[in-house]
Amino acid sequence: MDWVRGESVGRGSFATVNLVLPKGSSNSTLFPSPTAVKTSEVSTSYSLKNERHVLDRLGSCQQIIRCFGDDYTFENGKKYYNLFLEYASAGTLADQVKFHGGRIPEQNIRGYTRSIVEGLHHIHSNGFVHCDIKLQNILVFHDGEIKIADFGLAKKSGEEQSRFECRGTPLFMSPESVNHGEHESPADVWALGCAVVEMVTGKPVWNLEKDSSMWSLMLQIGAGEESPMIPEDLSKEGKDFVEKCLVKDPRKRWTAEMLLNHPFIEEVKNVNEASPRNHFDFNDWVSSVSDSTPSSPESEESCQWNYDSCSFSGGDRLRQLVTVEVPVSWSETDSWINVR
Repeated sequence: MDWVRGESVGRGSFATVNLVLPKGSSNSTLFPSPTAVKTSEVSTSYSLKNERHVLDRLGSCQQIIRCFGDDYTFENGKKYYNLFLEYASAGTLADQVKFHGGRIPEQNIRGYTRSIVEGLHHIHSNGFVHCDIKLQNILVFHDGEIKIADFGLAKKSGEEQSRFECRGTPLFMSPESVNHGEHESPADVWALGCAVVEMVTGKPVWNLEKDSSMWSLMLQIGAGEESPMIPEDLSKEGKDFVEKCLVKDPRKRWTAEMLLNHPFIEEVKNVNEASPRNHFDFNDWVSSVSDSTPSSPESEESCQWNYDSCSFSGGDRLRQLVTVEVPVSWSETDSWINVR
């Protein structure tokens, strides 16, 4: 494929995103316009290759980002893996929150939520779990259409994994993910509920102090008695919708298929609204997948729970966290990191 990198539109620890510029008129039809290329060094390209794998198997869905292929390039003596994706000129739903001054109007939220649920239903019915639903991973196009993106952490439903594997963004993790390392379709629905709350309030579903550690957040989600607060500003239907998503027992939580018939989104149509692209820099822990949670910002590459994971229940695991020394503050960034 004969193409060159255009303007940079995003950057993380191991990946960059640029606009794609085809070379020459004969190649102008290779990519729809505009198209973005997500690039990583081959040595750190696992999540990008996983994203391509998952998108290929999900097939076509209006509410899911389209993939146009991949290739390899040699640049400055290094080999890179490139993934070509639809480019969303209006940014993400996180950008929409900022554009609306911290609170998206409920009618808009209904439309956005409808599209997310339709996308999740397609993902789940095809045997996959997204594992990282959040506003930053929902793209907004110039015509107001939205699509689920960033499938780097997605997995096959029922796929075997480490008992205490952490996968996703802590602020959106479900109780069963924290307690038992369960990352199945109900966890995506929990994250959806968190995302709806954030669209309403402009804040995360959990009320955290500025310098709170990830340990305290995990304890709050997994062992705390309190449930996420339902915004008073929501309509009766909206409150009920969020409550159905944020049921602590995943067996009683509504599925995406059930939510499609909820009054909050049942009759709504997508809202055609676009916004300028801008950066929404809400302090948030990054998306990651790991076999453990790091005990310090410097331990991103290798980190352990420091006890035999096979012999601890979820409750024992959380009680152990109380005795572990935690950092004074947790490094916060919007970039991607890969924690092993």
